[in-house]
Amino acid sequence: MKKESTQTKNGKAFEYAILKEFKVKLERATIVQVIENSALLTAQKHFNSFDKTEQGEFLLYASFAVNFLIDIEPRLSNSFDESDILQLEILTDDKGQDGDVRDVVAIRLLQKWEIGVSAKNNHKAVKHSRLSNKIDFGEKWLGIKSSEQYFNEIKPIFDSLEKMRNESNKTKTWKSLGDYHSTIYTPILEAFKRELLRIYNTNPSKVSSTLVEYLIGNKDFYKVIKSKKDIEIQAYNLHGTLNLPFKEINPKFNTPKINLPTEIKNISYKKDTQTTLIVELNNNWTLSFRIHNASSRIESSLKFDINLLKAPNSLFTNKLSIEANK
Repeated sequence: MKKESTQTKNGKAFEYAILKEFKVKLERATIVQVIENSALLTAQKHFNSFDKTEQGEFLLYASFAVNFLIDIEPRLSNSFDESDILQLEILTDDKGQDGDVRDVVAIRLLQKWEIGVSAKNNHKAVKHSRLSNKIDFGEKWLGIKSSEQYFNEIKPIFDSLEKMRNESNKTKTWKSLGDYHSTIYTPILEAFKRELLRIYNTNPSKVSSTLVEYLIGNKDFYKVIKSKKDIEIQAYNLHGTLNLPFKEINPKFNTPKINLPTEIKNISYKKDTQTTLIVELNNNWTLSFRIHNASSRIESSLKFDINLLKAPNSLFTNKLSIEANK
C-alpha cells in the first residue's frame, strides 16, 4: 500500500508542476486563468510535500514537456483578443472512471477548443480497472450490459472470497489459499474472456473502438511520461482534435490522427502465465490484461493492470533527454 501512495504522491506533484509551468510560460503571451478546485489543492499539497530540490526536478521535467507542447499547439499561446482567456485546470480523479484520462487541461471557451495532458511518473500503465460480482464491466467499459451467464460464473468465486474475508475478520491472506492462480484467477479470466467476445460479437466495430477509447482515453490527449533521464510525449490524436493551427500559425511538428481498431483478432494467454490475457486488435493495437490482487489480504474484487503493448505506427512519440540538458 505504501508503494501505491508514493506513486500517487509523485503523480499528483507532477500534475501540479505541469500546470505551474503552463501558467509561468503562457502568461507571458496570453491571459491565463487557473481553475481552483479540490484537485488543484490536492496536487499542490503533494508538490509542496517535497523539498526544494525535488520540486525543482519536477519543474525541470515539466518545463521540457510544456515547451514542446507550446510548439505543437499554437492555440495555447495565441488568442483572438483579451476576452479569449486560456483556462488551466487539474481534473478530479472521477473523470477517469468515465474514460477521460486527462489530468491537466487547457481550455479556450471562445475558440471552443481544449487539449489535455495525462501525466505519468515512472509508469506506463493505461488503466487499473477492477472486476467483481458487483461491477458490470460490459456496461461500464463498452456501454453494453454483461450477461446473466457471466455473473452466474463469477459470483460463486467472489462470494467465496467475501465469506473467507469476513470469517477471518479481514486477516486471511491470498498466500494461505495455495494455488489461487488456477483456482481463482483462471476461472475469472476465462469468464471475462468469454463475455468480452460475446459483447464484441453484438457490434464488432463499435466494441473494438470503444474498448480502446475506454482504456486509452475517450478524449484526445498528450501522455507525458517522466522517467529517470528523459521525458516522453505521446500524442493520442484519436479524433483529430490535437495539433490544430491558429489562423495562419501552424504547429512546428505534425501529430497524425490515429486509426482506432474495428475488430478483435485474438484473445490468448501470455506465454507461460495464468494471469495475463493478450488482446490483439486490428490497426496494430495490442493490450495486455494482468489480473492481480491489490492487497496481500483477501478481497472480494480483483484488479486489472492494463498496458498498451502495441500501438499504430502513426502514434506520435517524442523522447526528450533531460540528463544531457541539466
